[in-house]
Amino acid sequence: MAAMRKIHDFLWEIPRDGKMRVPARIYIREDMLNDVQADNAIQQAINVACMPGIVNASFAMPDVHWGYGFPIGGVAAFDMDSGVISPGGVGYDINCGVRLMTCRLTREEVKPHLKTLITQLFNRIPSGVGAGGKIKSPRPVLEDIARQGAAWAVKQGYGSAASLDMIEEQGCIKGADPACVPARAWQRGADQVGTLGSGNHFLEIGYVEDIYDHHAASAMGLAPGQVTIMIHCGSRGFGHQVCDDFLAVMDKAVHRYHIDLADRQLACAPLGSPEANDYYAAMCCAVNYAFANRQVIAYQVQQVMEAIFGADIKVRTIYEVAHNLAKFENHMVDGKSRRLCVHRKGATRAFPAGHPEIPPAYQTIGQPVLIPGDMGRCSYVLTGAAQAMADTFGSACHGAGRRMSRHTAIQAARSRNIAQELHAKDIFVMAQSRRTLDEEISEAYKDVVDVVDTCVAAGLTNKVARILPLGCIKG
Repeated sequence: MAAMRKIHDFLWEIPRDGKMRVPARIYIREDMLNDVQADNAIQQAINVACMPGIVNASFAMPDVHWGYGFPIGGVAAFDMDSGVISPGGVGYDINCGVRLMTCRLTREEVKPHLKTLITQLFNRIPSGVGAGGKIKSPRPVLEDIARQGAAWAVKQGYGSAASLDMIEEQGCIKGADPACVPARAWQRGADQVGTLGSGNHFLEIGYVEDIYDHHAASAMGLAPGQVTIMIHCGSRGFGHQVCDDFLAVMDKAVHRYHIDLADRQLACAPLGSPEANDYYAAMCCAVNYAFANRQVIAYQVQQVMEAIFGADIKVRTIYEVAHNLAKFENHMVDGKSRRLCVHRKGATRAFPAGHPEIPPAYQTIGQPVLIPGDMGRCSYVLTGAAQAMADTFGSACHGAGRRMSRHTAIQAARSRNIAQELHAKDIFVMAQSRRTLDEEISEAYKDVVDVVDTCVAAGLTNKVARILPLGCIKG
């Protein structure tokens, strides 16, 4: 850490040294450094900087914390000719992401019915470790899901096609090939479409507490007091198995292609190799599975809310972003446009106004960037900024970021009743187990206010709105 140097108040750099091919850059305020230095996240960012074909720098967002191989909150882009693709740079929960929805209801209209709403959502949408749902998908159906993503769900009657325009990649990434998916993944994914899962996944009912950018908020249809719905989940056991099986494949590829790595968990294969192509094709299947999963959950939320409040509440999707995937994108490097393989692990795409890959409705404001906090504080809606394209391959943070291990959080919550503590803050929460709530206590996370303010001050994002929680479902 002695080599760390301050670039500005919100950016630190570890210069190239030893086997590093590029510097490691950490977006963080000085008063937040202690939490980051308490785990191995900065060393992991350094390790990523040693990988073949990495371009510009290994980046860590202000929510960075230790992960498998790559840090969570890490961003790295690789050259198409000399670079690699790594499952550790995507993570086990492929296309974990966030959908933000809203409706015509206000906080005052929902509050008297909040307990009923949360209870019915909890009963309707399966959550918890290994939870399966009512949708049973045989192999041919799963292959359709893997190819079509959210569009498959719409074809089955789960929501309208209008929502697809408000999803990153329109809810279906190209390149999926079911033939590359491990057999065990099909088994694990057979009944998990339409389910939340466990850990930090959640479904939250909240409301817009403050507006910072009225033009952007108006474009999104957000107003003070308006009720919001946030869904955070991913590809469940399907994506986990894809990652697990391909880590073994990549471990062998490292030896086959004589790749020198700083950490075995960074196992990878050269872009264009059979191993890389197969992983990408399987990863895309998991990405599309996650898009379909959130589309089904969104429809279930709409059904519950309309049953309670009436069909005229107009539930709609504001946007949906992914924060665990690798994508092929064009970026300017040294004044030239280059095709790169951009890994974002616990990091969100943050494209600015005018970028062709964001919806027409948001062309003048930039891509919505959705940043959930912990279940006891707040969340944010941001937009991507031009500086992000120049500095971080159009990337920003994805959430608050853990500062305690799950074990430490459980120890800290041992003599407490977390549900009662949240109720005292006027937040109604339901979970499959006390353990989940204990693992997810607010203190287990950095303050999302600090994380967001750092990204905004660094010029990566613009602040649009703050959302406060009313009720939450945890696995």
